[in-house]
Parts: sequence; C-alpha cells; structure tokens
Amino acid sequence: MDYIHYFKSPLGGITLASNGTALTGLWFDGQKYFGDTLSENYEQKELPVFEQAVHWLTVYFSGKEPDFTPELSLNTTPFRKAVWEILLTIPYGQTMTYGEIAVKIAKQKGLSGMSAQAVGGAVGHNPVSLIIPCHRVVGANGSLTGYAGGIELKEKLLLMEKQIHRLF
Repeated sequence: MDYIHYFKSPLGGITLASNGTALTGLWFDGQKYFGDTLSENYEQKELPVFEQAVHWLTVYFSGKEPDFTPELSLNTTPFRKAVWEILLTIPYGQTMTYGEIAVKIAKQKGLSGMSAQAVGGAVGHNPVSLIIPCHRVVGANGSLTGYAGGIELKEKLLLMEKQIHRLF
C-alpha cells in the first residue's frame, strides 16, 4: 500500500508519497511524471516520514539548507540510482552539468565515456524532487534545460538557493 500527504509550498502544491516507512515520491502538483512511483491503490495518511519530509520542506522554503535527509526508498534501475546518488552530492546553491554527472558515472563503472543524454533521462525521472536536487542540474553552458516541474520553477528554486547561499 502506498500513502500520500499534501504540502502547500510557496511555489505551489506538493504531493509526497511513501511506502509506509520511507519517502518514495515528492512532486510539485502537475509536474511531468507526477505520481510515477505510486501504485493504483493509495490513501492519505499521517506518517512519521511525512512529518520528517514536511520539516525538511519547511526548513528549505524558509531559506535554509536542511541538514538531514528523510529516509528514501528508490525502487529503480542501478543506473538511475547511481545518477540520483550523485545528485544528492550537489551542494546547496550550486549546480552540476549533465556532462559532469556522465563523467562521474563513467568513472564509477570503469567506462571511457557515458552519454549526457542518458544521464538527462535519469535526472528527469527522479521521483523525489527537491530532496534529490535535480533542479541543480544544468546544461553544458550553464543553461537551464529540462526540469519536470518546468523551467520557470527550476529558475525560482536556483535563484532562491543562490541568494540564500551568498548571505552565508
């Protein structure tokens, strides 16, 4: 059974999903691939992991960098999981390119190269937006490309983080 919880952020509604113990999804309402990891049977329920995720979101939207990550359960391919684990290392207020991630994945796998487009596909299907910061991934020239929540939302998130990051 899957469970959901709703959170109202300054940038719009967010739906959280859980398997009962860990966070399995976090989407801005209406974003591309919304609810991808949800089964057909789910119910709204209060859970400790939702309390943790709401606390994380509250800290994040107050302009501070959260110093913890709620428990995540990522049921996916090893490739996507490796990409998402790299996303978790991108510092608050900073960005990384698809190409830089591709180089890291290639090194991990002992390959001479990796497709930035393949990385882009994995980034785009990240089911836990914000906490796994796919909004921090940019094009080779720093351009804001691809974000399931839309480029406008990606720009707002990056600007918020960079402005706060510069203050400290």
